[in-house]
Amino acid sequence: MKKILYLILTLASLEISAQASAEEYLNSAVSKFYLNDMKGAIVDYTKAIKIDTNYVEAYRKRGLAKETLKDFSGAIVDYTKAIEIDPYYAPAYRDRGLAKVKLKDHTGVVEDYTRAIEIDPNYATAYFNRGISKFYLGDMIGACKDARKAQELGDDASILIKKACN
Repeated sequence: MKKILYLILTLASLEISAQASAEEYLNSAVSKFYLNDMKGAIVDYTKAIKIDTNYVEAYRKRGLAKETLKDFSGAIVDYTKAIEIDPYYAPAYRDRGLAKVKLKDHTGVVEDYTRAIEIDPNYATAYFNRGISKFYLGDMIGACKDARKAQELGDDASILIKKACN
């Protein structure tokens, strides 16, 4: 079934003309992403970006595809570009923070989640993830405070509370 769907999508993408819109390439890329064709998705996200160099969502989603391929540095470049285009685009801070976790850049993680929290003060997962990085940086007071805030906002932060707040 997946092969048939892939064939249909491939044929559809061949029909995308030189005049295709950035959105059409984004849609094609999303389909490839969900079929686990990350390299094909990256090609189409890149085509969308060539048409619209300020396409925030294309940069972010290309970053997700790169991250899936364990190209964390490449993903961070794309998330950073999305943030440069729209400094209030909170999902890019979240995604960049997660990529920085993979690179064990806990200082960078704290910075990204701090910005995400500035944009959305009720973002429970941002408090939790920032708390974990603070824990790894040895800031137990900060980790405990973030864990308690995450818990207050509905995230299950009990493990971090047990480790950081004792």
